[in-house]
Amino acid sequence: MLAWTIYIPLSAGLALLLARPRSAIVARWIALLSAAATLGLALASVLQFHGSSERLVTIAKLPWIPALGIQYFLAADGISITLVLLTAIAAVVGILFSWNVSHRPAEFFALYLILIGGVFGVFLSFDVFLLFAFYELAIIPKYFLVAIWGSTRREYGAMKLVIYSFLGSALVLVGMVAVYAVLPSPTFDMTAWSQAVFPRSFQLWVFPFIFVGFGVLAGMWPFHSWAPTGHVAAPTAASMLLAGVVMKLGAYGALRVGMALFPEGARFWAPWIGWLAVIGIVYGALVALVQKDFKFVIGYSSVSHMGFVLLGLASLNLIGLSGAVLQMFSHGIIAGLLFGVVGRMVYERAHTRDLDTLETMGLAKSIPSAAGIFGLAIFASMGMPGFSGFVAEMQVLVGAWHSSPTFALLAGFGILAGVAYSLRALQKSFMGSPARASRRERRLAGGGAGKMDPISVPEGLGGLLLLACTLIVGLYPASLLNLIVPALESPFFEGLLRPLIK
Repeated sequence: MLAWTIYIPLSAGLALLLARPRSAIVARWIALLSAAATLGLALASVLQFHGSSERLVTIAKLPWIPALGIQYFLAADGISITLVLLTAIAAVVGILFSWNVSHRPAEFFALYLILIGGVFGVFLSFDVFLLFAFYELAIIPKYFLVAIWGSTRREYGAMKLVIYSFLGSALVLVGMVAVYAVLPSPTFDMTAWSQAVFPRSFQLWVFPFIFVGFGVLAGMWPFHSWAPTGHVAAPTAASMLLAGVVMKLGAYGALRVGMALFPEGARFWAPWIGWLAVIGIVYGALVALVQKDFKFVIGYSSVSHMGFVLLGLASLNLIGLSGAVLQMFSHGIIAGLLFGVVGRMVYERAHTRDLDTLETMGLAKSIPSAAGIFGLAIFASMGMPGFSGFVAEMQVLVGAWHSSPTFALLAGFGILAGVAYSLRALQKSFMGSPARASRRERRLAGGGAGKMDPISVPEGLGGLLLLACTLIVGLYPASLLNLIVPALESPFFEGLLRPLIK
């Protein structure tokens, strides 16, 4: 059943490319119904996994390129299911926030769906070559979505994103070929790789290739600079996908392929990963604190919050790793919501992202619904209790404390900086007053708040869906942890967590 999360969006995307319906309404509804179908499948799979004792379920396993030992091997565990659910939610909400796209809508939604299909394929692939193929498939639509439908320096942002992605992929490919060459029998089966015994000296040099290669797409410092520029240049739906889902591809690959299959390499390099993670947390937060472009604030915020994912991975303990996966889901929901508000609700109405200008427009009175949604989203991003970010970051910090108290303390400073830039963004974007603005500022802002269109039904539905997700997970984290923890306690991760699993 889960395989159809791949087939439905890919088929719908190809159909839109071939048919190219002239009606934007037709393209929108095809995209929405396709994404809604994947969400239904993802929810059904979550319920099925909650009632099952199986930790890894094979979906499809067929020969693909037998001479090279490559299979069409799809499978799922609790981690895969969690990220498939995230992708399905992000897909539906991204379409709702793109309901007004009128420039070449058929091509826009076609590329969007193909990207979604590639992401689903990554999360469900248990053949390393197949995972890599889906990983590369997702890169091509990203470029066109940003380059054609983007805004600020869109060609530059699109090219930078793709160059960084391909450079990271090249590192992963080197590691894959090296592993394939030392195996006694040719295979890319991930379960076979997990059972193979690789020499420690081999793991020490091959692990950085794979982990850093995937880490580039996860926004790991100092390879993060593609993320803010890509987010700012991308259209709203693409920004939501880049921050909400695509960055998770890198983190997932780093965990699933890098750390699980090469545990000795992970243990050796974990302190260095921890340092890169805390630098990313603090750096991203401090840079976000001084940004004047609203979207750049959220872009650097994403870099900072993805640092918590990497810090959880570096902890190498069950609570830290489970927190990292939960943070992948939480950040995907919250970042998607923030980009949706900034890119669609604010920019499409105010026609500016400059925080100083927005401060003179009194947006809380003009679009109160957007102000309310953004306020809740920013509290979720700050890690307030009751939201998913609190549970995820708390687990990461506890796991980091067990591994290295220094990392936990530095990450805590990053949280304080995050509170500062979050409150600053909220105050400048929505809580300013036209009465306090100078005459020149009011003139630049068009005379103040003015009359703005209210939040549309698709925007409201998308925002409420994402808020509901972060609240549900924040109030009942077991809904996902009951999937994530058994997956980490499975034989697949036994080599990584052997000291903790009896």
